[in-house]
Amino acid sequence: MSSLPLITDPYFYLVAVPAVILLGISKSGFGAGFGSLAVPMMALAVTVPQAAAILMPVLLVMDLLGMAAFRNNVDRRLLMFLLPFGLIGVLIGTLLFKWLDAHLVAGIVGLFTLVFLAQRLLFPPRADSVAPPRWVGALLTATSGFTSFIAHAGGPPINAYVIPMRLTPLLFTGTMAFFFFFVNLAKWIPYAWLGLLDLRNMATSLVLLPLAPVGVWIGVRVAHRIRPALFYRLIHIGMFLTGCKLVWDGLH
Repeated sequence: MSSLPLITDPYFYLVAVPAVILLGISKSGFGAGFGSLAVPMMALAVTVPQAAAILMPVLLVMDLLGMAAFRNNVDRRLLMFLLPFGLIGVLIGTLLFKWLDAHLVAGIVGLFTLVFLAQRLLFPPRADSVAPPRWVGALLTATSGFTSFIAHAGGPPINAYVIPMRLTPLLFTGTMAFFFFFVNLAKWIPYAWLGLLDLRNMATSLVLLPLAPVGVWIGVRVAHRIRPALFYRLIHIGMFLTGCKLVWDGLH
């Protein structure tokens, strides 16, 4: 008997539905802080590569909605600097994907995230502090492209570079929306080449697709109303939760 064209396990949707909504909120309201939790949450029911593949069409819709909502709030100079290194990270992820353990990568990203947050809490930036040097930005952005390819967990590395710049919430969110649109778009051909975009995964993605605008709508409304201090506090909370979950995945 042939397998069903989509996933029918109720437990999968129990974790996938909140994961997609959370991803939509992060796409439009809180950069990529909470969004990196989506794949780890779905990995409770399916493998990490399968979860990443199922989210590809959902991410495309979310990215398009996010860009439309924040098209006038983009730091174009910063975006032009970030994009090449993000795409380099995608290329590295493509070449190493079959030889990497996704949970090990998740654990490394999670540990890096927690170290960054600890540094921010123990040594808070002064009013006259400057952003990290560009070579650090290049390294972190390439890491973001790499971890985004492996598990859609590109938020923590690039946040570590961009957060110290203290952009306004709208400018931060808009720039990240455009950055991750191009990074996610670059992942389609490699994912197809690796055999991840099969009929079962794509059919399951279509079931989850209507949830994409729900999360984006919530995030857009919040992003236009939230105070900068609270905005970044929530990003830090999202990164802490993400870091803990990714480290847990790496250890188990």
